[in-house]
Amino acid sequence: MRIMAIDYGDAHTGIAISDPTGFLAGYTTTIDAYRPEVVAERIAALVKERGVEELVLGHPINMDGTRGPRSEKAQAMAELLRETTSLPVVLWDERRTTIDAHQILFNSGKNAKKRKKVVDAVAASLILEGYLTYKKNH
Repeated sequence: MRIMAIDYGDAHTGIAISDPTGFLAGYTTTIDAYRPEVVAERIAALVKERGVEELVLGHPINMDGTRGPRSEKAQAMAELLRETTSLPVVLWDERRTTIDAHQILFNSGKNAKKRKKVVDAVAASLILEGYLTYKKNH
């Protein structure tokens, strides 16, 4: 079962898709779009193209566990994706994934400009890895 993880952002949305077994992160890309409808349409096209059966959307919860405007945007995107793709959407706590993604890229020697281009896809990969690990253990 292919699973797609989504790191939804205002201008850039990171995408990571598992291999067919649903155990490993495989394909990654970034969608550059501001309008939620455009992001959802591009995700729906990738779902068809890659045979995705489940969506995992990063849910930005504040470090203290409260929910703010970013959480509301993620919940609205989850609903839009359910309507657009007819697939189940799991909201996944993504605290620290973007910070961790920047650290991984920094440690691999990527300069700030190169990091900016791929950080969302790396963050999506971290969301996917966390979710796949959870599924394996439950």
